Amino acid sequence: MTFKQLFLGISTALACTVAFAEAPSVEDIIHHTNYTSYYQGQDGRAKVKMTISDAQNRTREREFVILRKDVPTSDDVASRTYEGEQKMYVYFNRPADVNNMVFMVLKKITADDDRWLYLPALDLVKRIAASDKRTSFVGSDFLYEDVSGRSLKADKHTLIGTDDNYYILENTPVSPADVEFSKYVMYIHKTTFLPISTEYYDKQGEKYKTYTALAVETINGHPTIIKSEAKNLKTGGNTVMEYSTVEYDIGLPDDIFSERYLRKPPKKYLR
Repeated sequence: MTFKQLFLGISTALACTVAFAEAPSVEDIIHHTNYTSYYQGQDGRAKVKMTISDAQNRTREREFVILRKDVPTSDDVASRTYEGEQKMYVYFNRPADVNNMVFMVLKKITADDDRWLYLPALDLVKRIAASDKRTSFVGSDFLYEDVSGRSLKADKHTLIGTDDNYYILENTPVSPADVEFSKYVMYIHKTTFLPISTEYYDKQGEKYKTYTALAVETINGHPTIIKSEAKNLKTGGNTVMEYSTVEYDIGLPDDIFSERYLRKPPKKYLR
């Protein structure tokens, strides 16, 4: 699918836009993109079907529910008050070997995130170290950090181009030794600030991984990616994530984002 096809699909599906009196700054672009990707609404829920394929087109599937709650009570991007600590709970229900597995994140702004993985087969709660956040998310081509988000302060952001539809940003790590990439380039839709495509480059400057939004919808006034794909260009593998029953502002309680609920899932919110 070309960028033109993606743009036409987004323009048809989305009515929600962000207007600027003049061209936005790089800081405005990255904050609006961060907001649309991870912070829309005060909380949210979605069912996700993940299909993992290898180079021989052999597939595996995962099904899970994502719950998310923001600590800040503001959605104001201009003042940056939208950004703050965040809680995320991912409950797996299919297939049988991952049923009841839980991934939970307490996302922080000034420190490393706290991440836990509950493995029901072993009845084991495992802390995920900060150094592991760029490892595979349950065997897929997405990473743990892709699910919970990467800190804006972790990279230097440069606008390297624009066209009629996209801002093109190059992002380089502040601490190159901490990551496997040398840079990543994002194509950000100009009116919705959705990150439509991201290209990752290795230390030798070769593109090795891509993320692409395949479908979008406006849900409760929020432009939302409902289908995305991660491709590993070196292994030939890819992972598609499809979101359904997406809801915003449903009033999730704070206490479900605690270690107690790793072993005792809040079934009421996972249906």
